[in-house]
Amino acid sequence: MNNFYLSELHIYPIKSLGGISLQEAEIVGTGLKYDRKWMLIDEKGTFVTQRKYFELALLQVSIDNLKLRVSHKKDPARQISFSLEENTGLRVPVSIWDDESTGLEVSKEVNAWFSDFMQMNLRLVQMPADARRLVDPRYADQNEIVSFADGYPCLLISQASLDGLNEKLEAAVKMDRFRPNFVFTGGDAHIEDTFAKFSLGEVQFSAVKPCARCVLTTIDQQTGEKGQEPLKTLAGYRTINKKVMFGQNLIHQGSGSIRVGDEIRVLSWKAPI
Repeated sequence: MNNFYLSELHIYPIKSLGGISLQEAEIVGTGLKYDRKWMLIDEKGTFVTQRKYFELALLQVSIDNLKLRVSHKKDPARQISFSLEENTGLRVPVSIWDDESTGLEVSKEVNAWFSDFMQMNLRLVQMPADARRLVDPRYADQNEIVSFADGYPCLLISQASLDGLNEKLEAAVKMDRFRPNFVFTGGDAHIEDTFAKFSLGEVQFSAVKPCARCVLTTIDQQTGEKGQEPLKTLAGYRTINKKVMFGQNLIHQGSGSIRVGDEIRVLSWKAPI
């Protein structure tokens, strides 16, 4: 029997911007604390995504001393920071795919900084503490909620899955193309497809749905440049019902701390996809 251990832990505080690697994190109702708690929206309130605006990959996020900082990867002096709790009090209707939710405007200064960077009118919003955006009821167990993430609180990928993909590519890609929350070692490629329920740290998770991948995986997170890979190669062996699958979407029960090095204890299994 394989042993599975958490090897990487990531959050993405602002949807579609650079992530933060952690050694320890807290799971709250919507997923990892601060994960996709903020989001850029356009004038219609629709979320702004790296899928369309590749240059968002060049914006790195960090959290320090209760402040969130955004800086340009190629020009670190180009940056802005604000308090984690800063907002104007203005509640704004927002849309993420087919979901309607609410955001709190962070500040006019922050809006201006992002608008200048993107050369379009943008606002940065924070998810209010009282917001309840529900996970797709077809996959939820108990009306689970989610942040501004695409649809599920957390995403799990095995290192073996990425290694198997890179063996098929002419130029290897990094895990950051897939923006997982949890990366683990142990087992064969795509072993995560067979996880049904498992515990990690103090929390129990259910792997409810394979993650359908999109054009974002073709954007180099260091340069902001777009290519065809790895989506083209993945489509050759991971297409299921006309969607390219890589990783598992998770829902969870309870809260608690999770640390790199924690063992993933599989409680029940399912058939491979």
